[in-house]
Amino acid sequence: MKALKERILNDGRCLPGGVLKVDNFINHQMDPLLMKLMAEEFVRRFAGTNITKILTVEASGIAPAIMVGYLLGLPVVFAKKSKPSTMENMLVSEVFSFTKNRTYTICVSKDFLSPCDKVLFVDDFLANGNAGKGIIDLVQQAGAELVGMGFLIEKSFQKGGEMLREAGIHVESLAIIDSLDDCSIKFKE
Repeated sequence: MKALKERILNDGRCLPGGVLKVDNFINHQMDPLLMKLMAEEFVRRFAGTNITKILTVEASGIAPAIMVGYLLGLPVVFAKKSKPSTMENMLVSEVFSFTKNRTYTICVSKDFLSPCDKVLFVDDFLANGNAGKGIIDLVQQAGAELVGMGFLIEKSFQKGGEMLREAGIHVESLAIIDSLDDCSIKFKE
């Protein structure tokens, strides 16, 4: 997606260790116009897919997921990163965070993810695919169907995208980073 790639080149920052910072327009301060354009692109790419629910993980996936849900007129559920004391009937999975370098528990109420759901997962980054694996686990526990995964940015030099696609999942990434070597952002052609 050209608008996202241009924004990454103009406003993104590369840090040593394969870290791409987009906190000034995606995952801390947000550009709602860009979010809308990205959501429209997901709607286009998943057109014809029978979706009943949008699922994401807090917190950075919420904004793009809400935009996709709004455009499709569908409910949006986010997996929480800690178990609320008030949540009953939880589906629970473990996810390792590349960014935070720790494992955390994600959970969703069974009241909001059921066997009749056809789920589109939307998130900001795809790197090693750990959040994706946790979401697959939650969807399977619910008996729901995962119909696709949409990511704003994919780091193709990490193996998450390859792993998810080899598992037969319909994955769409709006910008695919081929390399961040020497803190230079290079997109996959």
